[in-house]
Amino acid sequence: MIDFYSWTTPNGRKVSIMLEECGLAYTVHPVNISLNQQFEPNFLKISPNNKIPAIVDRETGSTIFESGAILVYLAEKTGRYLAKSGDARWKAMEWLMWQMAGLGPMAGQLNHFAVFAKEKIPYAIDRYSNEYARLMNVLEKRLVEAEYLAGDEYTIADIAAYPWVAATLPVVTKNFKGLVKHHEHIDKWLKHIGERPAVQRGMNVPPSN
Repeated sequence: MIDFYSWTTPNGRKVSIMLEECGLAYTVHPVNISLNQQFEPNFLKISPNNKIPAIVDRETGSTIFESGAILVYLAEKTGRYLAKSGDARWKAMEWLMWQMAGLGPMAGQLNHFAVFAKEKIPYAIDRYSNEYARLMNVLEKRLVEAEYLAGDEYTIADIAAYPWVAATLPVVTKNFKGLVKHHEHIDKWLKHIGERPAVQRGMNVPPSN
């Protein structure tokens, strides 16, 4: 049994999708970040960086925070969605790191400065919107070459990227018209992955309302 601490964000959705895809038994512990529950002492014992998601594997006693680390852990635990060795493994790891270091932070900063910041700073909005567009161009080119991010197989790289792209691309293309010029292959990828039953279940954990 996995204790899963999460909220309704793309980073949380990554792990819930992986749990569903792997068929692992888990208990959800919602951590409402709008109420600052991520700063509560009991949660900080599990996730000292006061961020969701985090897991506790009751079977092994392992406690893990950071969504990318959790995905790798669950892949290793189950032997699914990450090759054990070779180029296929490292392609998946490359694209997982691309999401962790690029797509997630840049999309998050764009959302902050364009939506939540009380003072709208044009330089910040331009910087992060242009970087988001660059990342989408990288993704589109990759999906011209391959069906999935790591190649022919669905992996934790797709699981990591999907919630972020699904949440942000429709909003960005609506509010920044013409910014992301080419996303036909991204749209196809989104549709294909979004049709997976485990993805549909995972995208609703915990429920948004």
